[in-house]
Amino acid sequence: MGIHIGTSGWSYDHWDHVLYPGGTATRARLDYYCRRFGTVELNASFYHWPRETVFAGWRRRLPEGFLFSVKAPRGLTHAKKLYAPEIWIDRIARSWHELGDKRAVLLVQLPPGMERDDARLDYFLGLLPAWIQVAVEFRHPSWHHEAVYTLLEHHQAAYCVMSGAGLPCVLRATAGFAYVRMHGPDHEHLYGGSYSHQDLRWWADRIREWQSAGKDVYVYFNNDGGGNAVRNADTLRSILS
Repeated sequence: MGIHIGTSGWSYDHWDHVLYPGGTATRARLDYYCRRFGTVELNASFYHWPRETVFAGWRRRLPEGFLFSVKAPRGLTHAKKLYAPEIWIDRIARSWHELGDKRAVLLVQLPPGMERDDARLDYFLGLLPAWIQVAVEFRHPSWHHEAVYTLLEHHQAAYCVMSGAGLPCVLRATAGFAYVRMHGPDHEHLYGGSYSHQDLRWWADRIREWQSAGKDVYVYFNNDGGGNAVRNADTLRSILS
């Protein structure tokens, strides 16, 4: 079973001299990223869903074996709150098809104000094509319930394990893979701080447990400030190797 470790996004001005040389053109940043990591989580898609031709371009450009996770658009998750998702699912599926063998996981992050609605989640997951691996990130506390985990298991959708300020760290793997988002160790602010070596050793043990249970594991660091995500991802890979 594979362990895939990367960051949430790859193009940040403050990653100059951390991931790529200073002054690197924006278009060239992905190439530098791919030399260092074998997977990435695209977050820009949350704000603007790319055209199908863009996904096809990534498929051609990414190296063999590289895996691309993509965050679902806020039009689906935050505006519609998964209500009447058919149009968005069709659009996502067409784009996902274009990624070909580079596709990893579709991340569906629900808004903090969206309370538990099992029927709506069940309907949405039931419409998704089976060939789209999906992970769901819940921000409202009402979702953290055994019945919800059972629903995810029924659809082979992953519960998104979270690490970050104010977020519950529930170590559940409800699909054939585990999906982890590392939002930073700062207890007061999301996306802040750098994980200690001790923190990362603890997470490495959890990852090994999931792997031993026969699951692929995807881990993405979202604490991008100061290049912390890059360094933390490198350190975790080193511990696991």
